[in-house]
Amino acid sequence: MKKITTLLIFAMLLTFNLSAQNDKESFKPSGKAFVRIFSNFHSTISEGTTSSAFELDRAYLGYDFNLSENFSGKINFDIGNPGVGKLEMTAYIKNAYLSYSKNDFSVMFGMIPTTQFNFQENIWGYRYIAKVFQDEYKMGSSADLGLSASYNFTSWLSADAIIVNGEGYKALQADNNFRSGVGITLKPVKKLNIRGYFDIMGSDSAQTTFASFVSYDFGKATIGAEYNLQQNTGYVDGKNYSGASAFATVNMAKNIKIVGRYDYLTSVALEGQSSNWNNKKDGSLIFAGIEYQPVKGVKIAPNYRLWNPADSEQKPTQYIYLSCEIKF
Repeated sequence: MKKITTLLIFAMLLTFNLSAQNDKESFKPSGKAFVRIFSNFHSTISEGTTSSAFELDRAYLGYDFNLSENFSGKINFDIGNPGVGKLEMTAYIKNAYLSYSKNDFSVMFGMIPTTQFNFQENIWGYRYIAKVFQDEYKMGSSADLGLSASYNFTSWLSADAIIVNGEGYKALQADNNFRSGVGITLKPVKKLNIRGYFDIMGSDSAQTTFASFVSYDFGKATIGAEYNLQQNTGYVDGKNYSGASAFATVNMAKNIKIVGRYDYLTSVALEGQSSNWNNKKDGSLIFAGIEYQPVKGVKIAPNYRLWNPADSEQKPTQYIYLSCEIKF
């Protein structure tokens, strides 16, 4: 972490120097703090038993800043449940990066948002309710330490490339296994989005991830679908899993939306094993909910979820959620 901090401080000082040399009188450096909170109340119904709980999913605390007309940056702390050990809430640096943009070219360096499913997440738009497919089923991390670049060739074609540590922002490790990816986004007609992405990590039994996504905005409704495949997960030959997801949202009124989604996750059996390696987590999810925005910055979404496990020994589980996002 000390090395990361040193690099970021050095980059910021260099940026300030370059910015000062080329600064225009009309530009005034600026910044803005932000807070984003995800919380919920939910009931879990399984095999005739019901359990309920209030939950604070996570809180984002950060600051966006503009150093010049071309240079900007962001620092973002992610406070949430680590999912391991006895700690209930832990703070991580999710984003800490500098960005340069000019015309159709942009580049980011530091603890950056990954490009693996960032596009899908922006189109989906309901992160406080549910993660997008690849994030939900652990095919990659939403942020990592590294470098990314993108270029808009035309109004309908853009490409991006990224190279990161590959461990995610919660487990920074210094090794030689970088995760390198490339993505292409097409917008052949207005409101139609098509994206393909591929990355590779490691050399021996390299882990590869492929993602495809398409969406269309009808104005009052949006639909989207994606297919994802990861091979040699964790550098294990044949440890593959894949899945598809489809969603639809409908604007019923100015501040009311209906959202529905279906996920399907499946894995394969490793050589010499009779059952799929991820069988306990394979299955399908049906999701439906209503989002209500009473005031700017507050969203409330009652929603229902049904998980059907692929493992015949497990029973379906129902969830009733009241999800909430507070943003300012």
